[in-house]
Amino acid sequence: MEDTGVGISAEDLPHIFERFYRADKARSRGQGHFGLGLAICRAVVEADQGTIHVESEPGEGSTFSVRYPGAIS
Repeated sequence: MEDTGVGISAEDLPHIFERFYRADKARSRGQGHFGLGLAICRAVVEADQGTIHVESEPGEGSTFSVRYPGAIS
């Protein structure tokens, strides 16, 4: 999956799959943002022995790749 959004900074990339991590500090729990979405995605993918990877460039967007062993590409 890819988007053409704001992208993710190199500083934030290593942390985006961590629980409660929010790269956008303007998003808060008070607004219903908990920083769990990508952590849940990673947990689901890894539970099925898959991998999830992201490539992102600020200002260009992000591409997320999910791979499962034995899956046909």
